[in-house]
Amino acid sequence: MLDSHRPPTSSEGSDSHSTTSAQKPHSHPHPDPEQLHLARTVTEADVQALPFRTLSARADLAEYTTETAEGHMVREVLSHATNQVERYQLVTFTINDPENPKNWSKAYKWWCTMVVAVTCFVVAFDSSVITPGLEGVSEEFDVSREVALLTITVFVVGFGVGPMVFAPLSEVVGRRIIYGTTLLLAVIFTIPGAVAQNIGTLLVTRCLAGISFSAPMTLVGGTLADLWKNEERGVPMAAFSAAPFIGPALGPLIGGYLYQAAGWRWLYWIQLIASGVIWAVITFTVPETYAPTLLARRAKKLRKQTGNDKYVTEEDLDLRPFKERLMIFLVRPFQLLFLEPIVLFIAIYMSVIYGLLYMFFVAFPIVYVEGKGYSHGSTGLMFIPLAVGVLSGAFCGPFVNNHYVKMVKKYNGNPPPEVRLIPMMISCWLIPIGLFIFAWTSYPRLHWAGPAFGGFPVGLGIIFLYNSANNYLVDSYQHQAASALAAKTFLRSFYGAGTVLFTAQMYDRLGYQWASTLLAFIGLACCAIPYVFYYKGAAIRAHSHFAYHPEDEKQ
Repeated sequence: MLDSHRPPTSSEGSDSHSTTSAQKPHSHPHPDPEQLHLARTVTEADVQALPFRTLSARADLAEYTTETAEGHMVREVLSHATNQVERYQLVTFTINDPENPKNWSKAYKWWCTMVVAVTCFVVAFDSSVITPGLEGVSEEFDVSREVALLTITVFVVGFGVGPMVFAPLSEVVGRRIIYGTTLLLAVIFTIPGAVAQNIGTLLVTRCLAGISFSAPMTLVGGTLADLWKNEERGVPMAAFSAAPFIGPALGPLIGGYLYQAAGWRWLYWIQLIASGVIWAVITFTVPETYAPTLLARRAKKLRKQTGNDKYVTEEDLDLRPFKERLMIFLVRPFQLLFLEPIVLFIAIYMSVIYGLLYMFFVAFPIVYVEGKGYSHGSTGLMFIPLAVGVLSGAFCGPFVNNHYVKMVKKYNGNPPPEVRLIPMMISCWLIPIGLFIFAWTSYPRLHWAGPAFGGFPVGLGIIFLYNSANNYLVDSYQHQAASALAAKTFLRSFYGAGTVLFTAQMYDRLGYQWASTLLAFIGLACCAIPYVFYYKGAAIRAHSHFAYHPEDEKQ
């Protein structure tokens, strides 16, 4: 980092309304005109693909999104050391640069896309595959079912803790090393679980595995943004969005039959096999895709080859001080969570939905194994409609995106963030509908199909709700979007982890029908959230110190 040449910054920490495109009189790049309004058109994937939190608020991100004929763009900076204007060459990709991941062949980009999507699937699968074997854990280690359920809880808690570390680390060292290192650690931590001789070993290693597995879940969206241009991103992002929910739906299905055939320890061996294979594939076939890391390497190589230290990247000129970055990564998410009503209530809504998914891991065995006398394998089959609902929602993703494109045209390129809530306002009703079906068809005497098919609208609604919620947070807090998403992920993971601990007691005390009905009413109450923000969101954001304001672009 060239500290002596770094201009004064208008940081995220000190100026909550500053954006990445504002206040850059010292910069003279030649970006595509659309890049001049990058902050105005930022997407969830862009938040994960560009170093918004690592660089200062006045940093120009055009270097990472623009190809130039010369392979660099001029940046003039007032040097504090010489008190003179210094000219730097910001290294860029050249036009049709083969080292730019966006220019790789479609076949190879699809290979990388499917590898990271399957990685995400495997991680989610690992979170739920152990649920049919909890009874075996409880019996072998002579512990209560609640203690056995902690093997799910501590794993999901790791999903909330890990991203707080791995997200900022990936902006410094790139994606590939994070994928390879964390997946290897996860594989290693899975082994003691398979051979554990006491519950303590199982819980500790399960927690460490969850933290390690959280890294791929955090980085996948950014990897897809690295690979695909905006106009190409719809289908790949739809494939990715389904993976975190298909995994939990199929875990109990495969785990049920495996537990019956080989016992609970094989539920950990299968995790080891699947995780080990995907670690090898992603480590040895998917190269670095993060543009800032690739360009930093190129700049270093040019400095070495030419002896000219003026070849730099934006990270060399506008990197935030370490203390400020630490505050943004670790403190800002909680500021947004507790001070911003939009972030808080969207996070609560997504937590309820995420918790519902993990509640099903406990509720389905209660209804089918205890109520109807089904085997664990047959009970796993009841998750198929849920998985089909998730896939159907993912399939509809590109159509939802086309609707948003029409809304962009309607608003002359500047639609309000509340437009993102339209799919949520429609799909939110699917959750209580599915839960009411699940509740009142769960009598032991009734046919198996009722509760199972109640999972279809739930799975369908989950995809629409998650995508809409994430996009709404990004549009509302563009320059703070990464922190807003981190806040949502943190709360969601901790709530989801806790729900499995009281689901069995809730069904025991309230009964199958009223326990599920209670969940349905909670889902029904949450339906008010998108409607309130659709009509009042603009007024709420107007009084916010963190929300994005269009007038910032005019400063």
